[in-house]
Amino acid sequence: MKSILIIGLGRFGKHMAQKFSEQGNDILAVDTDEDRVNAVLPFVTDAQIGDATNEMFVESLGVANFDLCVVAIGDNFQSSLETTSLLKDMGAQFVLSRASRDVHAKFLLRNGADEVVYTEKETAERLAVKYGNDSVFDYIEINEDYSIYEIGVPATWVGKSILDKKVRSKFNISILAIKRGKEIYPLPHPDHIFSETESLMILGRNEDVERLIKQH
Repeated sequence: MKSILIIGLGRFGKHMAQKFSEQGNDILAVDTDEDRVNAVLPFVTDAQIGDATNEMFVESLGVANFDLCVVAIGDNFQSSLETTSLLKDMGAQFVLSRASRDVHAKFLLRNGADEVVYTEKETAERLAVKYGNDSVFDYIEINEDYSIYEIGVPATWVGKSILDKKVRSKFNISILAIKRGKEIYPLPHPDHIFSETESLMILGRNEDVERLIKQH
């Protein structure tokens, strides 16, 4: 269980608060808007109305005591930047800030953010990969170079085993699991025979996976 401070309770901040709550974390939620604060009261530990660019208010929160501080302000970059900087000055252990553009991310990182999340950009990229290719059922980015993909079994693999196709050495990917319907079977044995009724959850360098997908 972690202690988490979330500042900014728009759609992004509210959804994060809900998810953190489902995980059993202690959450203090903050926003300048009373309606937004009231909306999260059912699932956060505590909520306050206040301006996180105000030094006295931020000091009263005891930010150094939180494992994670999330700056989820999306409609006012100046406030997001000031809040991020102030949290770090007050001794915040880890600050995760929301950005909508690359230039915003650069300033946030320079002013104390430990990590920056691009909500719109990351969602757009994930959906583009998922829906832009019939062979890709889902996609999770690990970093700039590597991702986890859920793909259909290539036609030339059906009836062959993982060992037969020399998946790792030939295609430079790792099969993390086999998925049949809603059932997931992690770390399949090298003798596993591929079927057209299943999908594969694979990890690899993006360029290697894209090369494989083109061979479908």
